[in-house]
Amino acid sequence: MPHATTSDKVRLYYEEAGSGTPILFVHEFAGDHRNWEPQMRYFSRRHRCIAYSARGYKPSDVPSDAGAYTYKHWISDAIAVLDHLKIVKAHFVGLSMGGYTVVLIGTHHPGRALSLTAAGAGSGSERAQTEEFRKNALATADLFEKFGSAEVVRTYGLSPPRISFLLKDPRGFADFNAAFAAHDAQGSAHTMRGFQAARPSLYDFETDIRRIAVPTLIVVGDEDEPCLEPSFRLKQWIAPSGLVVFPKTGHVVNQEEPALFNQMVGDFIGRVEAGRWPPRDPRSMRK
Repeated sequence: MPHATTSDKVRLYYEEAGSGTPILFVHEFAGDHRNWEPQMRYFSRRHRCIAYSARGYKPSDVPSDAGAYTYKHWISDAIAVLDHLKIVKAHFVGLSMGGYTVVLIGTHHPGRALSLTAAGAGSGSERAQTEEFRKNALATADLFEKFGSAEVVRTYGLSPPRISFLLKDPRGFADFNAAFAAHDAQGSAHTMRGFQAARPSLYDFETDIRRIAVPTLIVVGDEDEPCLEPSFRLKQWIAPSGLVVFPKTGHVVNQEEPALFNQMVGDFIGRVEAGRWPPRDPRSMRK
């Protein structure tokens, strides 16, 4: 099984397919490398595609140290996968926690990014929601340790931004939650506390985010309410950014609407590679 090793000696399992310009996929909390199968199959026709499981998600390592699960680790781990594969630059595509990570790769490692796609990013970033978000994350971490992943999925998997996936694609939703239910409970608890509950709001990084010069695509479902406002903010802050809002769609946009997601991201990457994704013209902005 292929693994990349991070600077703190954590092994990250990855899969790759195809050849061409690289795309690195960064998954959400409830997902893992399998979260990106619809994209791996589609984009590998033209690109070298890599999907990996984050620390805490088997078959990657599950560090016992609770301090090894911060948002900074997720940033450096994505870069570690590229380094292992000797890839200098890649298109980064992330969902939820992965989308948060991709945005901060744009601030921390802009020289490694050909483009950034942040989907469903920013839960808990709204100032009025941050404390409640952290409180819920800590409570969920406790539930993972007390009852295990399968039991937590019964409630977390039915959170409001995921209902449209259930209604639209019950079979896909069931497959997604079956994989989620098999996640390592301790790894999930550590991730909830170390990343979800402890991460700063994206709004705390506004000054740095405004400096992002990498072409960026922001994707959000119109029924993913926790991510709507943050997505609009990112569009306003990042000069070379575009925003796509999927109708009647929730949080797991890449699996709920795979064809639409692939079309939008494929068009974006194609325009970036053609040099046709410039910063916003100031003349188009409201005075």
